[in-house]
Amino acid sequence: MQLNHYKALVLSVFIVLFAGTKVFAQDSIPAVQDSLSSQEIPEKVTINNIFIIGNEKTRKNIILREMHVSKGETYDWEDFVGILSSDQKKIYNLQLFTSVEITPLFVGDEEVELLISVKERWYIIPSIIFELADRNFSEWWINQNRDFSRVIYGLKLNHNNVGGRNEKLRIMGKLGFTQAFDLTYSIPYIDREQLHGLAARFTYNTNKTIAIRSSQNKQVFYSNEDEEILRKRMNAILQYTYRGSFYNFHYLTLGFNNTRVHEEVLEKNPNYFLNDDTRQKFFYASYSFRHDKRDNIAYATDGELLSIELSRYGLFSSDDVNETEISLTASRYFRFDDKMHFVTGISASSFLGTRQPYTLVRGIGYDPNFIRGYEINVIEGQQLLIHKNSFRYKLFDIEFDTSKLIPIEEFSTFPVKAYISANFDHGYVNDRNRLPENSALTNKYLFGYGLGIDLITFYDQVFRFEYSINNQGVGSFFINIKAPL
Repeated sequence: MQLNHYKALVLSVFIVLFAGTKVFAQDSIPAVQDSLSSQEIPEKVTINNIFIIGNEKTRKNIILREMHVSKGETYDWEDFVGILSSDQKKIYNLQLFTSVEITPLFVGDEEVELLISVKERWYIIPSIIFELADRNFSEWWINQNRDFSRVIYGLKLNHNNVGGRNEKLRIMGKLGFTQAFDLTYSIPYIDREQLHGLAARFTYNTNKTIAIRSSQNKQVFYSNEDEEILRKRMNAILQYTYRGSFYNFHYLTLGFNNTRVHEEVLEKNPNYFLNDDTRQKFFYASYSFRHDKRDNIAYATDGELLSIELSRYGLFSSDDVNETEISLTASRYFRFDDKMHFVTGISASSFLGTRQPYTLVRGIGYDPNFIRGYEINVIEGQQLLIHKNSFRYKLFDIEFDTSKLIPIEEFSTFPVKAYISANFDHGYVNDRNRLPENSALTNKYLFGYGLGIDLITFYDQVFRFEYSINNQGVGSFFINIKAPL
């Protein structure tokens, strides 16, 4: 019976990968239709010029980089409408604007000028950090008994458009359960053709309490009586990006990781590092390809996503880790109309080795891989396969005028969308070591289902409230932040 369930899971994966995507005709832009209220639809149109307004900070070339249409070109009308719709979505997915409108202004029977109107976000965002150290809210609420000592607090400064070129700068300092410093800077394009980009990140953190292993498919945390620091970790990466087309991205990452632990950590779990030392250091490299054609990267209702990554941990003979990992993510979004859409996606990963240090442990329960109904569990192993599904119906889409309360244009409106979702996830984790303390859920077909409410609010923040039941018959209410697919 178990094998039949696994075959069903594999079959569903093939359906996701190879099913057709054309479910409905591409949306037209309302502005296009409005502009034709007093004239006939032309067979072809030629673009005389392109104007952009509202981009007080963002440079014009960053916006034009997302556009397939260009000045001086002629298009069939049906193609023109579809391309403008796609261009509008690509500009919005820069996450630099709260709204984007493209309006064709007819200056002749078959000649138009495009007006791109954007409303910029507030780019410099200092904020107070108040977050949980655990994998998700349900882990903290149920497994950790709402322990407020596991809260992380601090300060964070985000600048999401440093020089108007969509550069990202983040400086973050944390105290509490984790003491950390994080500095990140990225620039999407360093060349005139806007194809090549760079990013760099440096992190340093210390912990007095850490997860040292898992038992009964739950994390086991440890802190000593003297409340000493148990782990110090430093990580530095440099990433090169190449974007040869609108929807395809290539990433090459080089990094160095250096971790030291207290000797008591190795006494509690000799496999924490696998090198019989309190220090683990290694260089690593990864290549990933990402095809992203979603209408909204924060909460998609239409489009597709494919991500493939190959990672190598340990580049030199002196490195303390020698492991290779392959991972795949594929999701499709089928929108039936303005109210309803269906989402289906798979996640798969595999280590080539049979044993990994606990610092590289993967499985269901670690972001972004989960099965609804198992949020409080970790199912660890060397290989995993997950298939997630959601049918969603939009309850409402409203926008509140907050201009009187906050007299700043970037905060003048507060949008709220709500979807009800019916969910079904299933998956499998293969533990080659077949650890008896975790055998209840490893090497078994798992599934969970239930209902939920998804809220999408200001600056594309997503909150999910779900009640799910797993195949063990256990039902629970879960709160999550960000979209599941």
